[in-house]
Amino acid sequence: MYTAHPDRYADMPYRRTGRSGLKLPVLSLGLWHNFGPDRSVETQRAILRRAFDLGVTHFDLANNYGPPPGAAESALGEFLKADFAPYRDELVISTKAGYLMWPGPYGEWGSRKYVLSSLDQSLKRMGLEYVDVFYSHRPDPDTPLEETMGALHSAVQQGKALYVGVSNYSAEQTREAARILGELGTPLLIHQPRYSMLDRRPEDEGLLDALDELQVGSIVFSPLEQGVLSARYLDGIPEGSRAASDSPFLNSDALTEDLVGRLRDLNDIAKGRGQTLAQMALAWVLRGGRVTSALVGASSAQQIEDSVGAIRNLDFDADELARIDAIVKQ
Repeated sequence: MYTAHPDRYADMPYRRTGRSGLKLPVLSLGLWHNFGPDRSVETQRAILRRAFDLGVTHFDLANNYGPPPGAAESALGEFLKADFAPYRDELVISTKAGYLMWPGPYGEWGSRKYVLSSLDQSLKRMGLEYVDVFYSHRPDPDTPLEETMGALHSAVQQGKALYVGVSNYSAEQTREAARILGELGTPLLIHQPRYSMLDRRPEDEGLLDALDELQVGSIVFSPLEQGVLSARYLDGIPEGSRAASDSPFLNSDALTEDLVGRLRDLNDIAKGRGQTLAQMALAWVLRGGRVTSALVGASSAQQIEDSVGAIRNLDFDADELARIDAIVKQ
């Protein structure tokens, strides 16, 4: 029987999400790649337990996470039942709907039929009565935003979600989503964009400014750029790495000689801060408090421990930020 560590809240910082009453840990666990039947059950259990013991109270999923799609939610459902049932009210569990889940015209995107059917399936897989946050995973170019946001509002009205969010929406789409939801009486809680030292689009395209203006929280995915911003590629592409497998999310062509050189320069800055490159990359997206939380994945409990080590130094001086920008933008 699992018993959570009594000091699990001693060190992890928590940030208020937008103008809501919900606080999130600055590091949240994403179950994108490493939860499914092709992974050791004991490893999956160890990751979740270690995360919670370190104060990571937020587990982030989507209907299509696995592989195969749905597998991550099913796996979490088993661990919730076996380990975390006594701690449900200490956990924030989120899921999303937007990508392909079943054949035919109602199996993806943003129609009311798909969004609410998907949520019902997600709840069944996880064995939950509700999720804490339910997202529209991507905007649907063929469905009125009023319909998709109306479905999110219905999920709250039905007691199947406590809060709602959006992911992969532009600044303009986010403003419109927030307006519609506000008129319905269900505030937009959070946005989940891709953001890292190497991917500045939320800054460059005005999304972070829009979230500040709207008082909407943010939780960023891929802050380590699929592992690129780690020590793994400082000497090229090792066997067994994601880049070596030519994953659809990271292929060997992306690891150019120029990029590897810049990673080494960034690593030198991290060493001066007493951090690994990955820890500095996490600290960078969290700098200044503008981002509520950063999503990290893990293939082992040790990786979770390494990521949480970032919280020991979340501050940057002006020189460090300037040096990072000079390397990344050269």
